[in-house]
Amino acid sequence: MNVTVAAPVAGTVTALTEVPDPVFSQLMMGPGVAIDPDSEAVDVLSPVDGVIVSLYPHAFIVESVGGQAILVHLGLDTIALRGRGFALKTAIGDVVEAGQVLMTWDPVTVKEAGFCAMVPVVALQAALPGLAELTNYGDAIKAGDPLLALN
Repeated sequence: MNVTVAAPVAGTVTALTEVPDPVFSQLMMGPGVAIDPDSEAVDVLSPVDGVIVSLYPHAFIVESVGGQAILVHLGLDTIALRGRGFALKTAIGDVVEAGQVLMTWDPVTVKEAGFCAMVPVVALQAALPGLAELTNYGDAIKAGDPLLALN
């Protein structure tokens, strides 16, 4: 089943290999891309139709209707903020639609605390050949725009 993954936030599309964290840059969790977010408090959207299977103030996983799990991680090492700059609007087990607001976050708070605000969007344990990027690195993208396609 083909799944289109939408951008959860607006910003500039960046290669996952450019994320300054080896867990993401070495594709240990799976392939994907990153978004360097616009610098203001924003809504974070579900990238796919599915179910919230994991949820923290700084990250979440949505399992798509087709069974593919998508991780969205809001900044790097942001667990240390203990929820500061993040506001959840959903819960584990919620059925969500692509484009639905799941939380809000403030990249400025993340940057002021000394953390990287890049947003990795990862198809967990997906095969790289089954993933297509629907935009180019360096492109500006709006939240909700098509970002990835999974076969």
